[in-house]
Amino acid sequence: MKTTKLLLSSLMLASSLFAMGGCSSNDDPEIPVNPENPAVGESAGTMVIYEANPRFFATNNCINAINDRLDEIKALGTTVLWIMPVCEPGELKSVGSPYCIKNYKAMNPRYGTVADLKSLVDNAHSMGMDVIIDWVANHTSWDNEWITEHPDWYTQNGAGNIISPEGQNWTDVADLNYDNAAMRAAMIDAMAYWITETGIDGFRCDYTDGVPHDFWAEAITQLRAIDSELFMLSESEGSDYLNDGFDMYYDWSYASLVKDLFNGGKADTFFDKADALLDAIDDASQVMRYVYNHDVAMSNTLASLYGGADALPAVYALTTLLNGTPLVYSSMETELPSNGTLSFFDYNPLTWNSGKAEVYATINQIYAATAEVRGGKLSTYSTGDVATFTRVNGSHAMLVMVNPTNTTVSVKVPITYSGTTMRNMLTSTDEELPVAIELDGYGYAIYYK
Repeated sequence: MKTTKLLLSSLMLASSLFAMGGCSSNDDPEIPVNPENPAVGESAGTMVIYEANPRFFATNNCINAINDRLDEIKALGTTVLWIMPVCEPGELKSVGSPYCIKNYKAMNPRYGTVADLKSLVDNAHSMGMDVIIDWVANHTSWDNEWITEHPDWYTQNGAGNIISPEGQNWTDVADLNYDNAAMRAAMIDAMAYWITETGIDGFRCDYTDGVPHDFWAEAITQLRAIDSELFMLSESEGSDYLNDGFDMYYDWSYASLVKDLFNGGKADTFFDKADALLDAIDDASQVMRYVYNHDVAMSNTLASLYGGADALPAVYALTTLLNGTPLVYSSMETELPSNGTLSFFDYNPLTWNSGKAEVYATINQIYAATAEVRGGKLSTYSTGDVATFTRVNGSHAMLVMVNPTNTTVSVKVPITYSGTTMRNMLTSTDEELPVAIELDGYGYAIYYK
């Protein structure tokens, strides 16, 4: 059975407390006394998604370059490898975007061959990782053969001219007409091609909102007739896409909340709003929360996002251990500058930094090791600038403290935990917690009992 579905089976056990427990509290929860037969609480998810931009790995033969780094990608704690669009991109009116598809059944020749992708998928499977690819269903390039062969497959204006998607500044692409049944069938056939030819485990579906719900329901039903365990990630916000058959969707609102926190926002406000976003669903693991991805990196500097590049591990630690399924974007494990953006259009091979990678690997190891307690009751604390929260599940407890400022602060340990011996998950040592802990700028502490 595939890794993703094994994970998803455990993810579905997550309790509604994981989604409900974000109320800010000044009351310290008691660490439960270990009973003779400790209660086993429900577990949270352990999925980690790694978004790979092939253009950051090489200028040619990009898929093989990713394949060469699979060991390092796996070492980050990755369970699902998401590869950005692999299909041949268009040239007519092109701005260089990989989301401008010329041929849905052909590889980008600079990336390699279909056989190269199949080899990567096979190797990832041997390491216990699933592989999904980006799918662009809303539009095509202007030199896609569908335009000349089937103009009725596209949205047209009153003069009969094919148009770009309305409401978007995407003049490099042509909008598809989902009232056309033949086009729908061709789209599903193209998606099926990659499943049968390469063995991929699913899709991250781009701009899901631009395509009707009934198409997604139809496509997912047909594709799961080929692979019943297909994993589907929707680039959308809203649990209604789960009704179409998607397994997971984006929490776009969260990204702005954590940005506000690291730019002088209040921790209490952050906790209240971040947890309220998940009230609509029973299982927080069905929501992907990101702190850096291809869109964010292209339009924002790390200085404007979080105050600087040094803040990114703290943002990721807070996000990963609080709620939802985390995303690592290829480039996070490099020496990213505080100023300057990172275009995902460019072929820009990056130099990976083992020290940076180890930081995220450690956070993800802690995330996996604390799955049981992360499924328990969440309590948050008023501790000045520092974001402090605990989780308690049965006989286990976890304390997380994150400093969202660039200055050293002394933060009070919640009184119930002061004097208690807990495992420092960053150093793997047992410590008796003091009355207060000093955290460096953008520092964080994680304790477990």
